[in-house]
Amino acid sequence: MNRFIGKRWFKDRISFLVDMSALKKVMILGLLGILVLIVSTGIGDMKIAPWNVVNVFFGGGTSLEQLVVKSFRLPRIIIALLAGMALAVAGGILQGMIRNPLASPDIIGITGGAGAAVVAFLTLFSNEDGTLPVSIQWMPVAAFIGAAAIAFLVYFLAWRKGVSPVRLVLIGIGISALTQALTALLMIMGPIYRASQANIWITGTVNGSDWQDVGILLPWSIVFILISFFITRQLNIQELGEEMAKGVGGSVQRQRFFLLLMATVLVGGAVSFAGGIGFVGLMAPHMARRLVGSSYGALLPASAFIGGILVMVADLIGRTLFLPLEVPAGVFTAAIGAPYFIYLLFKTRNS
Repeated sequence: MNRFIGKRWFKDRISFLVDMSALKKVMILGLLGILVLIVSTGIGDMKIAPWNVVNVFFGGGTSLEQLVVKSFRLPRIIIALLAGMALAVAGGILQGMIRNPLASPDIIGITGGAGAAVVAFLTLFSNEDGTLPVSIQWMPVAAFIGAAAIAFLVYFLAWRKGVSPVRLVLIGIGISALTQALTALLMIMGPIYRASQANIWITGTVNGSDWQDVGILLPWSIVFILISFFITRQLNIQELGEEMAKGVGGSVQRQRFFLLLMATVLVGGAVSFAGGIGFVGLMAPHMARRLVGSSYGALLPASAFIGGILVMVADLIGRTLFLPLEVPAGVFTAAIGAPYFIYLLFKTRNS
């Protein structure tokens, strides 16, 4: 059987090749993600067998199992899944656009911008007794505004008769350092209680997520992740280099702006509800590349599933391994991601 199968839709207006080997691997990753979700939902102070968890999903189980699964565990696990998928897809987009395997939302400052905006929100709107006169529901809005502001600032500063990938990375690293300094300053200025809360949020946690959060993040993530899957041709063209991309008829600068916008939207949504979970956008695309190759038609879906699995597993470890303490999921993604980043740095230098 041929590895590649051609597909034509809408009277040949849409045509593409399907890599059957990569498709099978993506489907396996999807099934693995579902399995991790079910197992993770059943693990905690109260152990629930996987088949009982599935039974609860379909309306069965005892009232206590219904309470534990549907009210306490499932919302945070779904947020972890969605945030991981969004961060991974954003990382894949940035790596393709910048043509740099070390690119990620953390490195070029988008995540840092969201974190700084949230800390500013908690600092500026906190009363002396630590209370907030405005609803905490505005915090995700602040995170998205911060991510968008930094993304467009980096893009503006990197513009010089177009945006080159090298300038974008270098300026992004500088702006990222600036956002970290600003975040530290705001935490010092704010109330101690808010500083502690902001520090946990910046590290990355899905603790306290509820169905209202899921109701906002689910359609946001699904819509923009699916849009990202339909722009993989632009990413494949960007991988060819600027001159080659122009030669095949690609509008390079317009595509780069749109790709950066898509990455920002995905990161803003994820960070708004899960905090500054780091290194997922760096690790997941690399792991996907080893499994399905470098074509973005398969790489982005594989990255999405791997990112979701990484964050769900990190959250599971954080809420069960150190009981009664609960460690933010971002601690474990950073513990894995930092050495992985160093490994990639040496590998890139030696290649």
